[in-house]
Amino acid sequence: MIFISACIITFNEERNIARCIQALNGVVDEVIVVDSFSSDNTVEIAKNHGARVLQRVFDGYGTQKYFAQQQAQYSWILSVDADEVVSPMLAESIKSIKEKSDCDGYEVAILPNYCGHWIRHCGWYPQPKLRLWNKEKASMQDSKVHEGIAFHEGTSAKIKRLKGDLLHYSYHSISEHLRKIETYSEMAAQADAARGKKISLLKLALAPQWQFFNDFILKRGFLDGYWGYIVCKNSAFASFVKYAKTRQYAKI
Repeated sequence: MIFISACIITFNEERNIARCIQALNGVVDEVIVVDSFSSDNTVEIAKNHGARVLQRVFDGYGTQKYFAQQQAQYSWILSVDADEVVSPMLAESIKSIKEKSDCDGYEVAILPNYCGHWIRHCGWYPQPKLRLWNKEKASMQDSKVHEGIAFHEGTSAKIKRLKGDLLHYSYHSISEHLRKIETYSEMAAQADAARGKKISLLKLALAPQWQFFNDFILKRGFLDGYWGYIVCKNSAFASFVKYAKTRQYAKI
């Protein structure tokens, strides 16, 4: 029998947090919320739904999630974002492996909802990610920008994919998506520039075009219709903004 701690990081997530925690009821054994001093009712709502809430100044996605993992009571970690919901099928998959697990970690498919529409192409789905792992074998990386899981050195990791989707209510409006692009590109560009990464003019010119072609044509974003087109255009724009900022900061 294994016990699972769900870890969630939040900032002004009053619209999403109740739905997220409710879907975890009966699936995990504790819910930890690390909040970045929200100005809305996120903390109160999370506490009312049984979560253990801690507050910490936000200094990056990876570092915040690493901190959350360190607070977990149990060895198994389920990493869920506040705007994500464990689907009924995924919930059953998780409960089934609690009785007996023969793996060190499990991947799940992320199904995004964009402005009220499910996106099944554009390179956004299924995009399986390692979201459930044994922290005695692996750990969230203490990185300010990129969040990722790494198995400890010398560990022979066995990973399986769980049935069912993690439903991601990603963006409620195009404006919200553009704001997120601005925030993430700033963090990513500063980190890349600090590592000495150089962006040529040719890469700046061609990378966004390739991003759109890859997502809309090769990854069949056109099958998602109008919203698929919007997603692919914004992904291309995100590529352009990140590389443009990296080039700018590298010259400072």
